[in-house]
Amino acid sequence: MSFQVYNSFSKTKETFEPLSEGEVRMYNCGPTVYDRVHIGNWRAFLFADLLRRWLEHEGYEVRQVMNITDVGHLTDDVADEGEDKIEAQARREGVDPWKISETYTDQFLADAETLGCKPAMVYPRASDHIPQMIEMIEGLEKSGHAYRAGENVYFNVKSFEGYGSLSGNRIDDLDAGARIEVNEEKQHPADFALWKSDERHLQKWETVYGPNGYPGWHIECSAMARAHLGDQIDIHTGGEDNVFPHHECEIAQSEAFTGQRFARYWMHTKFLQVDGGKMSKSLGNVWNVDDVLERGYESRALRYALLRGHYRQPLNFTWDILTESKRALEGLDDLVSRLRRLTSSDDAGVDRVTVAVEAFREAMNDDLNVSKALAALFGLRSDVVDGAVSGVGADAGLALLQEADDVLGVLQLDESGGGGEDDAEIDALVAARQAARESKDWAEADRVRDELSARGVIVEDTSDGGTSWFRK
Repeated sequence: MSFQVYNSFSKTKETFEPLSEGEVRMYNCGPTVYDRVHIGNWRAFLFADLLRRWLEHEGYEVRQVMNITDVGHLTDDVADEGEDKIEAQARREGVDPWKISETYTDQFLADAETLGCKPAMVYPRASDHIPQMIEMIEGLEKSGHAYRAGENVYFNVKSFEGYGSLSGNRIDDLDAGARIEVNEEKQHPADFALWKSDERHLQKWETVYGPNGYPGWHIECSAMARAHLGDQIDIHTGGEDNVFPHHECEIAQSEAFTGQRFARYWMHTKFLQVDGGKMSKSLGNVWNVDDVLERGYESRALRYALLRGHYRQPLNFTWDILTESKRALEGLDDLVSRLRRLTSSDDAGVDRVTVAVEAFREAMNDDLNVSKALAALFGLRSDVVDGAVSGVGADAGLALLQEADDVLGVLQLDESGGGGEDDAEIDALVAARQAARESKDWAEADRVRDELSARGVIVEDTSDGGTSWFRK
């Protein structure tokens, strides 16, 4: 089955076909670094990592770019007005805005490593791409797609016929007072800023438009994508909140400037809910990676919790769900341990593993349906627990789990099966317990079993009087 993706632009599922054979140019909307990235943000960023991993699994070379917005993202995304988010945070903390962006950029990259994200080809910062933005703005002005209003420059949405094609918003419906507040400088309420001038703004550049300018949020991504990936890209991702106005504006300005289609496929993740609703600082449920780790969870449990559902469906997060994710991973660790201990030379269960492999790959090729892919792994675990897989089948099962971990990045596949104890030592303790049982020294048998349990080892007594063990 070929890789099928849901294209937010066409509103249909399409067979993925890159612009260049064997290569994928992918741009992911990254963080605005005015604060610590929370787990809701991480749903979108982990999706980008998952997508990259699956594309690489399918044999593509992925040129992944994820931007860092360190200037120009205002508090009112739709009206393109308000205070710069980074400067607002700098004012609250009483530090320089450049210090704010540097601190939270470093934190974002550290969290990405903690959560097992593969590093992007580049993490371009908006502040490093001012010349590329000015080049595009001047080009848009010369072609009649942009106009000056004093030292400000706006994009004329009526000049671009396709404006609204991604979001479904019609220009005539975007009236002042409805979604967009009145700005007398604009020729139309939906026109958006490419460049703004404000002498009070702390992050500013001197350009042909004056000495006190800074970029609009939307032009940043167009310029950075073009600088690192060219005029056309294969995939652009982001959260559903990016669809309008951000991605709609990116399409308009990029295509108006180059005269070419900007991105072939648009993919958007749904919001993460927390406790069944929105995250809110007033509710005290805006969690970050450290909040999870401080409660004793592994980072892979959070990664699993945020990837376990389909990216186009709402996903809920609670601490109970995180505990369930931890237990699910323990079940997969158990599967690894069981498969490693199946030493017979027969080929029992090869057909069961083949079914699991095909189900996993089919699910991932179907628009990254992680929930179905995970179901294939847990189906294999049921077969192994039931004794339907051994020998050659076990080797094939371990190969599937390695494949799955390359894509999902949540399993423990070290030789100890995730427990870190020496197998020979465990075998000796299990044998000692069995000897105590045979001599009816129940107290000693229980003591050894408790010691094994403390080491994270579960002992199962079989119907024929023997024992088997696996790690939690």
